[in-house]
Amino acid sequence: MRFDTMNLIDPAMSVLVLVDYQQRLLPAIHNGAHVLAHAVRIAEVARELGIPVFGTEQYPEGLGPNDEAIKQRCDASLSKTHFDACAAGLLELLALDSAKAPREVVIAGCEAHVCLLQTALGLLAADLKVSVISQACGSRTPENHELAMQRLRQAGAEIVSVEMVAFEWLRSSRNPCFKRVLALLK
Repeated sequence: MRFDTMNLIDPAMSVLVLVDYQQRLLPAIHNGAHVLAHAVRIAEVARELGIPVFGTEQYPEGLGPNDEAIKQRCDASLSKTHFDACAAGLLELLALDSAKAPREVVIAGCEAHVCLLQTALGLLAADLKVSVISQACGSRTPENHELAMQRLRQAGAEIVSVEMVAFEWLRSSRNPCFKRVLALLK
């Protein structure tokens, strides 16, 4: 019997996008420290597996830069004033016109119902497979987070957890990075 991996997140075709984990915004986010910890964890997993990590910052002059734990784990960052990072150059940053262009974007961020939502919808409009890590997304209120996840699911995004992504990227306990990734998840 053949194991169908069609719906699994493909590590060879993935990038991680972390949206607006900014210093002045995080204190207002419901369970902000928890949200940030999940974002850092998935960024560490991505880096361990060689998956590119990109960050965005909404109006950093007003909201400050991304938290240092996010900044140091990003390969590149995009400053923006559009809520949808795609309208601010994210698609170009992801180099979608190159031969090794990612076809899948794993995404998380703040606020879930504003910048994260609009960016994920922009990525879907660009015909990319989008997986949203719910645990690593935050809004000022739990209701706005919940509504954002519902809307994204209805729009065609997959709603996932940190561990779902990590184990799909790994594929097997025989992956040479398995023990190091497992340690990051515990």
